[in-house]
Amino acid sequence: MNEAANSTPFDDGKPFVIEACGDTMWDEVLAQSADNPSERPPLPPFTLETARQKVQAAEDAWNTRDPERVALAYTPDTEWRNRTEFLRGRDQVQAFLTRKWATELEYRLKKELWGFRENRMAVYFQYEWHNIEGQWFRSYGNELWEFAPNGLMHKRFASINDLPITELERTLR
Repeated sequence: MNEAANSTPFDDGKPFVIEACGDTMWDEVLAQSADNPSERPPLPPFTLETARQKVQAAEDAWNTRDPERVALAYTPDTEWRNRTEFLRGRDQVQAFLTRKWATELEYRLKKELWGFRENRMAVYFQYEWHNIEGQWFRSYGNELWEFAPNGLMHKRFASINDLPITELERTLR
């Protein structure tokens, strides 16, 4: 297969994250959150730089596969649609993520900012995982996010499709 056939929307030659974000940006956000758990910077309204930081923080958090840690990024009364499942509240999100990562093994995610305005974002993502039988999948999707003034995500609506792949076809490691 040639390289063009294997390219993804992430192979456009442009840096995905502003260098100022750095690899430790999520650690800084967690430290800030520990001081004030009811606030999760960066806060809306977003600029291009802070929207990219928010997307990178979400990617980093989800790649930990730690349901408790990830759930803290959402308001206590958060509203979700994930595929055909509708969730309300941080406890339901944490339970959902626990189930998800018990079946989606070796999960690896990449997110990309698609657009933003004030306290809303559109995000494209793909992730790879395998089931207990060893079948690999690449899941593609789009998310619509809405943030509360304190930077916690209040709404998340995700549409996701799965493509069976072989381990050799994986691009995210």
